[in-house]
Amino acid sequence: MRASPAQQLGLLRQRSQGRPVMELVHQVLFWRLGQSFLRSGARWTVWEDCIKAVHPDVALAHIRNSLLYVRQAVKGITDADILNYALTLEHLEDKFYREGLSNFTQSDFADAGFDATFYNNLKMVSSDETTHVSFLTAALKKAGATPVSECTYAFGVTDVKTFLATASILEGVGVTAYLGAAADIMSKTYLTAAGSILTVESRHSSYLRSNLGQSPFPSPFDVPLSLNEVFTLAAPFIKSCPSSDPKLPLKAFPTLTASPENPKNITSGTTITLLTPGYTLKAADGQSPIFAAFITVTGPVFTEATPVAGGFSLTVPTAPEGTAPIAGQSYVVLTGCNETVSDDTVAAGPAIVEIA
Repeated sequence: MRASPAQQLGLLRQRSQGRPVMELVHQVLFWRLGQSFLRSGARWTVWEDCIKAVHPDVALAHIRNSLLYVRQAVKGITDADILNYALTLEHLEDKFYREGLSNFTQSDFADAGFDATFYNNLKMVSSDETTHVSFLTAALKKAGATPVSECTYAFGVTDVKTFLATASILEGVGVTAYLGAAADIMSKTYLTAAGSILTVESRHSSYLRSNLGQSPFPSPFDVPLSLNEVFTLAAPFIKSCPSSDPKLPLKAFPTLTASPENPKNITSGTTITLLTPGYTLKAADGQSPIFAAFITVTGPVFTEATPVAGGFSLTVPTAPEGTAPIAGQSYVVLTGCNETVSDDTVAAGPAIVEIA
C-alpha cells in the first residue's frame, strides 16, 4: 500500500537526522512526495512547509533554486521552451493586430463608435506586441536557442466588433499565460522581463474591456493557467507553422466552448452550457460524474456537469469565502476529478466564460 503524504514526510524526517543539508535536499527533490507535488503544480509554499517540517534550519532559498530545476525536469521544459511559448503567443497577438489594423481603417472604427483616440491607442497596443516579439526573439538568440517564427493564422474576424472582442480575449489570455508560466522560470532576469510584459498585457486587457463596456478590473486576482491550457486556447487560431521551428513540449486539450445560447449576463448561480464540438466526452467507466472546474489563483472551484446534447450543462459556482472570486474573463475545464486540476486530470478545455 502506498504511504500517505504525511507518512512519506515522516519517513523523510527520520532519514534526514544528522545528514548534510545538500543530502537532505536531494532526498526532498527525488522523494516521491516531492515529485507528486511538482506534477500537481503545487505552489512553493507547500514545498516550504514540507521542508521546514523536516529541517527548520534549512536555507530555503537554495532549496527553492534546486526545486526550480526539478520542477522543469518533471514537466520536461526549459527556460528556452517557456520563452518560445511566450513568443508563440506574442507572434499570434502581433499578427492579429497588424492584420486587423490593416483590414479596418480609422473610418471603420469611427463607424463602429470608436473615436480617433481609441484607434491611435490601439496602434500603440499593436506596437507593444511587435516589441515583445523582438525582445523575446533577441533573448532566445542571446541564450543560444532557436526562436520560433510567425505562423499562419485564421482569426475569424469579420468586422470591427469581432476584432475588438477577439482582441480583448487574447489580451486576457496573455495575462493568464505569463502569470501561469512565472512559477516555472528559473532565470531571475527572464522572470523579471516576463513580469514586465505581464503588467503591460494586463493594461491592454483593462483598456479594451473598459471600451467594450466591461469592468476593466472585474476581480482582485488574475488567473494563472498552465502552458497546455493556454496553448489549447491559442491552437484554434494557428493553422500551420514553419517546419524549421523548434518543437515545444506543448499539447492542446480537446476544445471546449461556451454555448452562444448562454445568457448574456452570467453570474454565480447561472446555468450555462459548455460545448464539446465534434466529440463526446464520457467518464472512463461510463458512469462516474464529470465535473467543471473554474480555475482561480487560490485553486479550482468545482461543480458537477450534466451531459446534454452537444456538451454539458452546469451551474456557475460561488468561490468559497476567503478565496479568489470567479469573475471577469474566467476559465473552466472539464475533468473526472473534483479534487485537483492538472494536465493529467484535464479532459477538455479550458472554455472562456465572462462572469459578471
